[in-house]
Amino acid sequence: MGIRTASRVLTIANQKGGVGKTTTAINLATALAAIEKTVLIIDLDPQGNASTGLGIDRESREVSTADLLRGDSSLGDALVKTAVPRFYVAPSTLDLLGLEMEIASASDRAFRLKKAIEEYNPRPGEGKPAFDYILIDCPPSLNLLTINAMAAAHALLVPLQCEFFALEGLSQLLETMKQVRETVNPDLGLHGIILTMFDSRNNLSEQVVSDVREFMGSKVYETVIPRNVRLSEAPSHGKPAILYDLKCSGSQAYLRLASEIIRKEKQLSAA
Repeated sequence: MGIRTASRVLTIANQKGGVGKTTTAINLATALAAIEKTVLIIDLDPQGNASTGLGIDRESREVSTADLLRGDSSLGDALVKTAVPRFYVAPSTLDLLGLEMEIASASDRAFRLKKAIEEYNPRPGEGKPAFDYILIDCPPSLNLLTINAMAAAHALLVPLQCEFFALEGLSQLLETMKQVRETVNPDLGLHGIILTMFDSRNNLSEQVVSDVREFMGSKVYETVIPRNVRLSEAPSHGKPAILYDLKCSGSQAYLRLASEIIRKEKQLSAA
């Protein structure tokens, strides 16, 4: 059975590290908030880079996603406002590292996050935000945290670095997605593939774009995210790139991507 929530839940996943998952989560969420959507990032990476990149220091992470998956706290308890209006984060801490062992024997171990999202049901006047979009930022591995994120999602967003082994990594992820459909979430869809770290000076980047489009067709977004220094600098300032430097090529690309995703959402809801 699919996840029951009024929010659209999109999991950002790729088992490879350094492909732009967290950069995509932060800047896509900011771009969606800029077009007046209310957005939440659930940080499921023990490194907590999405939380840090949004200026949420470790001391202020009183309730974390580890508490959520243990069942000790609700999603509403974990919400932290960011500096961006309409944009919240459920932060991560290093406690997530040991969580897999803690819940490994539980019968509902793959559905802890799904349950927490479904139980979050803000009522008018409560002062808790109703989210249009929930983005889940995964660790760079296919572990129980990632399975929880896939079980809780309507669809996957897959950042894919424009590099030599891109398609090999994509094949592994699509196989995992197939297994998740067969076991924990039959309704999980592939929303789309985001080509990241594109370098127009590099012939290999052009070849990867061509190969991935040939292989995956319309599942690849038209928007390509360039390799961009300002995107790399922004997290060290605790800001999304869109706040750090709105005019840089990376920020502009994420704004276009958000618009493209909204258009695709309208097509999906009309289908």
